[in-house]
Formats: sequence, structure tokens, C-alpha cells
Amino acid sequence: MIGLFGGAFDPPHNGHVALLQAAKETLGLDRVLVLVAADPGHKHVETPAALRLQLARAAFPDEEVVLDEHPRTVDTLRAHPEWSDPVFLIGADEFAGFLAWKEPDEVLRLARVAVAARRGYPRERLEPVLAGLAAPERVLFFELAEPQASSALRARWRLEDVPPRVAAIVEREGLYRQARSYTERT
Repeated sequence: MIGLFGGAFDPPHNGHVALLQAAKETLGLDRVLVLVAADPGHKHVETPAALRLQLARAAFPDEEVVLDEHPRTVDTLRAHPEWSDPVFLIGADEFAGFLAWKEPDEVLRLARVAVAARRGYPRERLEPVLAGLAAPERVLFFELAEPQASSALRARWRLEDVPPRVAAIVEREGLYRQARSYTERT
């Protein structure tokens, strides 16, 4: 069974690593392909794709990490029919907005979606999403012990929030200085 873990990874952080590990352990995935969105259709990125790819490879050294040229998940899935019923991994915060994705029901037809919910995450935030889907049975849930959400991390991140190999590249390349300087002042 193949897992797909896509995102901007700007930067990849310990929460991403924890999500991937929990998915492998809980779902019994044989392989996880990390897809770095070259030009994400859902958010602005600060770092060029080549650097984000390098950061993701540092964060996930044991996984295959590739650049995804498709801005939307459904387009990526359509471009790869060889992935037989893959499992697309996302966090609960991301899933809460799933109905706004491009063709969410088509995403679920092409892949199962595995949602990592942190302990204590309010399940009632996810129920309306499930109710709005044609095939909610294609959504799997697994628990993630990591309490840090990507949105909170972007608001106040530190080098300790990213894997050491990622931190080394961030320091070497002088990345994310504005976000770090805010944290260092507070």
C-alpha cells in the first residue's frame, strides 16, 4: 500500500515527520512518496521549489521525495493512474477545509484520505466535512501525538521545530529569518 504525503513543506517540520511516522506505523504503509508542491495552488510559499525539495529530502531521508508540478491534489492523482488506490495523508486542520479543495469527491474516488488528528482535536470540526462527501467511508483517521499544527508553527517557529538536518540547511541558506527574528524578540 502506497502513502502519498503532499504539501508545500515551507519548511518541513517535526509535525510533518511525526505525521508520516504515525501513518506508516498505524496504517501499515509499505511506501510513502513525499510530494513537494512546486507551485501550491492553496497557499503562498516563501522559498523556491528547489530549496523546499532539498529541505524535504533532509526531513525525510528514508523516503522518496519528489517535486510535484501539479498545483492541486486531484490533478496529481489523475496524472498517476499507476498508483493503485493510494492513501493521501493530511492533518486534521487541513481536512477541516477539504470541501474547498478542487473536486474533493474526485480526490476520494482516486485515493483514500488518511487524516491525522492530534489527541484532543475536536471531532465535531470534521463531522460537517464527512457529511458533505459522497464517499465518507474512504476517509480514515489515525491519532497523532504531535501537538503542533502547521499554522501555529508558521506563526512562531524556532529551529528546534524542524529536524536537525533541515535546521542546518535553514541556517546555511539564511532562510526564514523574518519569522525567526520575531520569535527571538518575544
